[in-house]
Amino acid sequence: MPLEVIILAAGQGKRMRSSLPKVLHPVGARPMLAHVVDAALHLDPARIHIVTGHGSELVRGTMESLYPEDSGRLSWALQADQKGTGHAVSQALPDVDSKSRCLVLVGDVPLLDPADLARLADSSASLALLTAKPSDPTGLGRILRDSDGNITGIVEERDASPAERAIGEINTGIMLARAEDLTRWLNGVGCDNDQGEYYLTDIVALAVAEGCSIDGVPAGDADRLRGINSRADLAAAERGYQKLAANALMEAGVTLRDPARLDVRGDVHFGQDCMVDINVVLEGDVTVGDNVTIGPGCVIRNARIGDHSHIHPHSVIENSVLGRHCNVGPFARLRPHTELADNVRIGNFVEIKKSSLDEGAKVNHLAYVGDSSVGRQTNIGAGVITCNYDGANKHRTEIGNDVFVGSDCQLVAPVRIADGATIGAGSTITRNIDKPGLVVSRARQQTIPGWKRPIKQPPEGKS
Repeated sequence: MPLEVIILAAGQGKRMRSSLPKVLHPVGARPMLAHVVDAALHLDPARIHIVTGHGSELVRGTMESLYPEDSGRLSWALQADQKGTGHAVSQALPDVDSKSRCLVLVGDVPLLDPADLARLADSSASLALLTAKPSDPTGLGRILRDSDGNITGIVEERDASPAERAIGEINTGIMLARAEDLTRWLNGVGCDNDQGEYYLTDIVALAVAEGCSIDGVPAGDADRLRGINSRADLAAAERGYQKLAANALMEAGVTLRDPARLDVRGDVHFGQDCMVDINVVLEGDVTVGDNVTIGPGCVIRNARIGDHSHIHPHSVIENSVLGRHCNVGPFARLRPHTELADNVRIGNFVEIKKSSLDEGAKVNHLAYVGDSSVGRQTNIGAGVITCNYDGANKHRTEIGNDVFVGSDCQLVAPVRIADGATIGAGSTITRNIDKPGLVVSRARQQTIPGWKRPIKQPPEGKS
């Protein structure tokens, strides 16, 4: 029997106080709805039906851009009027194969554990509910059981009696049933409740009345099933996500100086024996080799870092590739399209942009290299600038192998520097250097005889 998924994502999230649809607020730099879709895809469903409402076009456009390869599996339903969870599911059911099993998820629970969903999907009961026992069940629907422990219903907290509110087992909003059963039960759900809404949870009592088997599947970690309704909830979910990410890295063998002071905002892979210091941010696709050290305060985004490299404190690396045994920083910035070969050294307060540096090249202090190629074993001194922009266009600088560029030089692109050339400190290079040798382009130093330093004269009338 095929599996299809319905994700409820129509809520506006008024308590978020935002024009952005609630399910698009990010957790770990991805929309919370994307985390729910990721969890659903672990089950390889035939289709995923997403019920939208507030900001439906933006929600759909965002998700289709994130899942181009799965766009054929995504189906969309609109809940124009917010009449409750039962009404939301009924908007998607016409597009669901009546013979399929239907898993209902909620779009504002981003920390779903795919293992919980897999165990729920394995249930053979007519209706299976994912339940949990959080430390604080306030605000959540309670699971009702009879004296034999059989599930008899779910009561929302606003409709619950004091005795029912004392129950610790809660409804997560996640359930599994045959599509044809869901359709029949929802046709029998009314809206005689405090909110005047059609509750999906009311189908439990209808299933009990029919004598159907009902299974309560306990979640492994109740904290991962908290929904997001406010900015405080969003912040708590972010911390929960970061804790999971940090634990996964440590289990893979990464040393984290303080797991609570690391932010992972993408797809991150480390080799063996790596160390990450505090307040590091890893974004996008980041691949780190073996024996790499990342110092405190670094931001690394969409980058590959080779084995045995050392990223010193407070460096920013974006859309760049580093070879083996590279040293970067402290306070260095590698901008997009930077490529460092093996044994390259980028020192403090150096900025590299859209440039390649060959093996053993060094740019140690207070320099800018942009739109350039730098050869093997070339040394670029302090304060050197490649002047790559003429106000309208960018131009390239080509620096050969074993070149020495003295401090405080300006290389005005487009310009080529031959292998083995030496450029004296303070020079401005505007023409190609075609052969090895010393090149100097600065005013000749001279001493002016008899010159005296000016003396400040006292104001008139004062001595």
